[in-house]
Amino acid sequence: MKHLYKIRVITSLIVFAIVVLGMLGIFYPAKIFDLQFLPVAQRVIVDFSVAALVVLIFLVGATLIFGRVYCSLICPFGILQELIGFVKGKVKKNHSGRQINFPLKYFVAAIVWGILLGGSAVAIRYIEPYTLFGSALSGTILGLAAVVIILTAVILKDRIFCTNFCPVGVLLGLLSKVSLNKIYISDICVACGQCERNCPSGCIDVKNKTVDNETCIKCLKCIDICPKSGIKYGIKPKGEVKFNPKRRDLIIAVSALAVFGGMIKAGIEIKDKIVEKIKDVILPPGAVDKERFLNKCLNCNLCVENCPNKIIKKADSEYGAVHLDYSNAPCKFDCHKCSEVCPSGAIKRIGLEEKQRTRIAMAMINKDKCAECGLCVEACPVHAIIKENGKVPILNAMKCIGCGACKHACHFGAIEVFPIKEQKTI
Repeated sequence: MKHLYKIRVITSLIVFAIVVLGMLGIFYPAKIFDLQFLPVAQRVIVDFSVAALVVLIFLVGATLIFGRVYCSLICPFGILQELIGFVKGKVKKNHSGRQINFPLKYFVAAIVWGILLGGSAVAIRYIEPYTLFGSALSGTILGLAAVVIILTAVILKDRIFCTNFCPVGVLLGLLSKVSLNKIYISDICVACGQCERNCPSGCIDVKNKTVDNETCIKCLKCIDICPKSGIKYGIKPKGEVKFNPKRRDLIIAVSALAVFGGMIKAGIEIKDKIVEKIKDVILPPGAVDKERFLNKCLNCNLCVENCPNKIIKKADSEYGAVHLDYSNAPCKFDCHKCSEVCPSGAIKRIGLEEKQRTRIAMAMINKDKCAECGLCVEACPVHAIIKENGKVPILNAMKCIGCGACKHACHFGAIEVFPIKEQKTI
């Protein structure tokens, strides 16, 4: 059991490296991002697929069997906090000790998950760890600020974000309370306190020989550091299983459920109102329309970093989600990378053939500026522009997909590409 900690650390570092490389657009292997809990949960809701459902069931099942291993094995933000904690440990040997399990976290989770189920991801963007991590890597002010705040909290109070604020952690923690395998203190414990002093989530009480498996992130450090092997991970002996919710716990649970129900209704209203007074934008193929996309996009910016032509731009003050900008390049006809990498279903998973037939905008030729050079005719990948000898090129609106290739080819500024209300497959 002593080797479990080292195996877990090595595995998490490999996952972290793959996630970082993928988010930076350097190396994107087989869908490691599909293992991120909240994005795959949203994909099941908004862009259902059997594969997404299987992954979600796998993550829930793994938590019910092994406890909250997701936080220490798969979550990139959780692993980043562990790395900061490791550096901190080299300077300050002991951790911050036991942490209070704040009831506030249940209400934070109820608000965030409720609004999400109501139809809008607007609340998620400000607190969900995967989203914050991606935003920070892509250099957004919000992401960087959130990471600085949370990593400062790590230095002061270890993994307090994971144990008391993270909405994903709250849900996984509740599942972990009834998981099959738990961290527990055996009878051979000599109460030296090493495990309690070094537990990053502050969930060990040596005096009473208890472990709060709801907040325990299964980092397994306690097992590695225990000099007498008094900390165990597995199925607790039947005589030690205790789960007796107090009256206070039941009141909190009922109150949080009430908030959750109210937030679902609020999410529906937010979904309908959030798109008022925003500019029209061109969206990535598979985004469908600006209302849906604004409410579903997590702003993780994975598509931004992986776009080969770098035409996907980050959210701004006029449109709160990523969008396309043809100023320097068109949308590549033979590419659907954004659809492949989007983990949340905001950009629907469409194949290359469907992408090539999806109208995302509409081009228009200004006859007064046109030099009749015919470069746009050659550039159009769907042959939507034709030119007869000595005449201004003619655009066939029935074929145009709005990729911007013609606009980029035109040296005279005679072609503009305009947003459309809803994307269509033609």
